[in-house]
Amino acid sequence: MPTPRPRRFDLIAFDWDGTLFDSTQIIVRCIQQAVVDVGGAMPTDKAAAYVIGMGLMQALAHAAPDVPESKYAELGARYRHHYLARQNDLMLFEGVLGLLDDLKAQQHLLAVATGKSRRGLDDALHSVQLKGVFDGSRTADETAGKPHPRMLHELMQEFGTEPSRTLMIGDTTHDLQMAVNAGCPSVGVSYGAHEPGEFGALNPLFIAHSVADLRAWLLANA
Repeated sequence: MPTPRPRRFDLIAFDWDGTLFDSTQIIVRCIQQAVVDVGGAMPTDKAAAYVIGMGLMQALAHAAPDVPESKYAELGARYRHHYLARQNDLMLFEGVLGLLDDLKAQQHLLAVATGKSRRGLDDALHSVQLKGVFDGSRTADETAGKPHPRMLHELMQEFGTEPSRTLMIGDTTHDLQMAVNAGCPSVGVSYGAHEPGEFGALNPLFIAHSVADLRAWLLANA
């Protein structure tokens, strides 16, 4: 019987939107609609997609530089209104459940590090029946938003893992920069919010172009 390959990473942290959850286009539309609702100029698709992964108010402020700070509360409320109206249209990317099952079978610890709110993540985990799959999670409203490394620092402290044995997987430069800031290796996915050409300077170990591509790399290398 062949000797099992040693595990390279103890903890694998995933971004949520655009990495596991097929939500990029809906988030872009909700950001655009919210900005227009409060009298701002509609952000381009590229500008709205760029801020995905940041904390909500950080993202909205960046996407709508012409909206005064006095309207930020209303802007956030309008975004939540539009997102809640569409949340039942969201789903996991095909193959994600199988990927997560395979990683659990290899005894990896799995976590989520996301710009979503705690309520938003908990609702998503419940709606797609993922309760119990992840060993831990951090959201932007309970710690620092990306690319600050605090999410990963807290997860590593919780599980007693070293940066070199913690892998961050995400679809944005914010995700990969957070990994750099935390001293962790990363993998980028090209099917989410940011163009993969932007990832190069952040030195990901791999860029996956589909969930199947990501699964094959992780099972061979993680």
